[in-house]
Amino acid sequence: MPLKAYLQTCRERVDHALAQWLPDESLPPQQLHAAMRYALLGGGKRVRPVLLYATGAALGVEPSRLDGPACAVEMIHAYSLVHDDLPAMDDDELRRGRPTCHIAFDEATAILAGDALLTLAFEVLASDETMAAAPAQRLRMVRELAQASGHQGMVGGQALDIAAEGTRLTLAQLQTMHRHKTGALIRAAVRLGAISCDTLQPAQATALDRYAEAIGLAFQIRDDILDVEADTATLGKPQGSDEARNKPTYTSLLGLEGAKGKAQTLHQQALESLYDFGPSADPLRRLSAYIVDRGN
Repeated sequence: MPLKAYLQTCRERVDHALAQWLPDESLPPQQLHAAMRYALLGGGKRVRPVLLYATGAALGVEPSRLDGPACAVEMIHAYSLVHDDLPAMDDDELRRGRPTCHIAFDEATAILAGDALLTLAFEVLASDETMAAAPAQRLRMVRELAQASGHQGMVGGQALDIAAEGTRLTLAQLQTMHRHKTGALIRAAVRLGAISCDTLQPAQATALDRYAEAIGLAFQIRDDILDVEADTATLGKPQGSDEARNKPTYTSLLGLEGAKGKAQTLHQQALESLYDFGPSADPLRRLSAYIVDRGN
């Protein structure tokens, strides 16, 4: 299946599943529920759920068993965007080409919507019956997602990012920050897909971890490149916002061409990690190329 069709199929699948988990906005508290739906169903590339489905496909896991984990990881991602956009964080007014959650509603509602999505993610992992997962698998998924989301992962990375504004980091420091802020949730998506496999072998898990590590960094590098090259209409958020805040980026540290070269090196590392997988891993291979070449 061509990548474009595969992306569309996965996006439609996870969007349908997400809508089933979200409370209807006609139910009280109506504003909170409306904000949750606004934040979660307002578009987006769904890269993390697609990676999760693709990992499952590489291991022969039925897609129906992956809907719950795919929803959980996207809920965490959506919550993080809502909170990142707040005035106390990045203070952005545009996300995916429309007003950010706190602009469309208000700051208090946006905070609560993010909190609700964060906790709903773990409810899904704990209770979704379609996952057909053993209790030990569910526990591993909960732990994996919690670690990737909290102080050891995404939240810790955001704290490092805030502290780094206006400073010059080494390449190693920048990579550490983004392994947490961006890479941790991408790695979690791949790992959740792997944990869903009842016959996962240690060598497969190690190879998929290497793949996830490479594309997690490549994803952030591409974001930094797009912040320089793309316009606001294409990005769906303000262009040049990182430079305006004097944030350390791969482009400021390596230069534009150096950042592009680094992204391509990581893409090759991702492909090499999948050497022992057959054609069932082709979606993962194509996703790596998509991540380093995407336009938004």
